[in-house]
Amino acid sequence: MELLLDFARGPGFLFALAFMVLGLMRHLLLTAWHIARTYSRAGDKSLPYSTIARSSLEWMFPIRKLRDQPLFSLTSIIFHLAVIIVPVFLRGHIELWQRGIGITWPGISNTLADTLTVVAIVTGSALLLQRVTAKATRSLSRFQDYALPILISVPFVTGYLMMHPTINPLPYTLTFLMHLVSANLLFILVPLTKLSHMALLPGSQLVSELGWHWPRDAGSRIAASLGKEKAPV
Repeated sequence: MELLLDFARGPGFLFALAFMVLGLMRHLLLTAWHIARTYSRAGDKSLPYSTIARSSLEWMFPIRKLRDQPLFSLTSIIFHLAVIIVPVFLRGHIELWQRGIGITWPGISNTLADTLTVVAIVTGSALLLQRVTAKATRSLSRFQDYALPILISVPFVTGYLMMHPTINPLPYTLTFLMHLVSANLLFILVPLTKLSHMALLPGSQLVSELGWHWPRDAGSRIAASLGKEKAPV
């Protein structure tokens, strides 16, 4: 067991982290190249940059969506905040980074980390339940849409059990190994699944807008075919 733990928190972690970083860099470089190529071939190069920026911010911080689907949107926002804050700002994780590469940053208390961990587990379960029970989302869902929330919850559940050994039904070393392996697996899956949106989302609206400008007059022709020539794109 100790050998597996040493591998998971040593070479296994470094491989998973490098795979995630390099994979996301590949996504970003390819996206930037395609954006530049499409823009150079676009018939209309007058892009509404202020509109694109505003739309991008609305997608990154979907406060307005609270009016349309308040319960689902609020649950999704809280879930995303929790799964970002806990891994990044947990003091135990920060100490590992400090020991490994010598960098550190302010962390959150263990009490707040515990609360956010429970919040991540509950909201993740709620989002999965909504996807299973709602016909509209179920018809559009793929296997990864069901699997990813479960995989994301594993490091949080095991991390919580590690911090509260009195309620942990499993041996500590096994829980620790499950925590490390599940976290490493998520790192590897980030550039291979829809989790890559964490890096690609800021540029999604620019890509969408470029689609209306290439080829020449594409946007106006589509609008005409829909009978919405005067409607804003």
